[in-house]
Amino acid sequence: MAEIAETSVVRRASPGDAARTRASVAPAGALTPLADIPAARWRALSERVAEPNGYYLPEWELAVNASARGRVGASALSAWSDTAELTGLMPVISMWRAYRIPLPVWVSADPYGSLSTPLLGRDHAEQAAGRLLDGARKAGAHALMLRDMSLDGAAMKAFTAVLARDGLTPRVLQSHVRAALDATLDPDELLREGLGPKKLKELRRQRNRLGDHGEVHFDVACSPAEVTAALETFLNLEASGWKAKRGTALVQHAGDAAFIRRATPDLAATGQCEIVTLRAGETPVAAAIVLRHQDRAFYFKLGVDERFSKFSPGVQLTLDLTRHLCADPTITLVDSTANADHPMINPIWRGRLAIGDVLIPLRRGDVVATLAQTALSLRKLAREPARRAIRFIRERQEKSS
Repeated sequence: MAEIAETSVVRRASPGDAARTRASVAPAGALTPLADIPAARWRALSERVAEPNGYYLPEWELAVNASARGRVGASALSAWSDTAELTGLMPVISMWRAYRIPLPVWVSADPYGSLSTPLLGRDHAEQAAGRLLDGARKAGAHALMLRDMSLDGAAMKAFTAVLARDGLTPRVLQSHVRAALDATLDPDELLREGLGPKKLKELRRQRNRLGDHGEVHFDVACSPAEVTAALETFLNLEASGWKAKRGTALVQHAGDAAFIRRATPDLAATGQCEIVTLRAGETPVAAAIVLRHQDRAFYFKLGVDERFSKFSPGVQLTLDLTRHLCADPTITLVDSTANADHPMINPIWRGRLAIGDVLIPLRRGDVVATLAQTALSLRKLAREPARRAIRFIRERQEKSS
């Protein structure tokens, strides 16, 4: 049913209608191919959002949508002002595509990062949220599924307020907290409180031992040219260890490699991506990609050289990154975008962000939201034992890094 709804929206528009829509740049209530959202309008929205999300910046999400494995061809719910200003954006896919559940529900598209909070203009966040909901209804949806949603942020507050006026309530289907860094704190004090003197002493000993392989230094690539070069170092590190064995290294898939090679220098050009690398002499032992959006940073991915695992290269890099971001007055919060109870980052960054999957009913008395909730619960019940086993294995591998 969801796929039929998606197709019907596209087929109702004639070529002439499509031309007029592009000319006005205001497809009110329409479900639009994500690639057709004007990048300049999207960029303007990203600079004045109520709540940042680095994974829905246009340079990132358009690159994901163009080639990333399993993530191409998303649509967009968009909200526009009467003056053709983009005020809200939510990339979506059908519930059939997301979960193989044939219900008329739109699900937030996976941006290759575990945060899908929609972009809402800060000056009229509730109005933008309301127009996104109206657009979903006009596109045939009976409910929306916001995956990996920030539960305590401005966007969730806006959606909740709009729904309350219609006598509706969002349903949190699952939630967890994950590590975050309060970058306004003193980093050394933060690390002492988080790790304790004994652990810090052991990490200093490991760093000194790492120094036997060459002077240890922490490098930050910021410009597009620097980021392009540092990315290849990161990709080689990521593909050298357990992520490659698991088949999740970016460079192992042509579409994923193309996405990250396009997105990172494009965002570096706007000052919103940097790649940090820890080296022992000339040898890179760990590297990570960090996105920036407004006053927030996002710790996307970490790659390490497992030959140096006894020196905890991933932890060493994270300690340097902590000091680097705390020293930056433009950053107040860093989202680890990690799993709940992540064994590496949780002891280091003691702040917490509440993240969850939120089901939003769009019509009072409609059973579709309840059917979707039941179907998702049954799906999770069937998959949970295998997921727990995989998570246990992955956490053991990550901890050893």
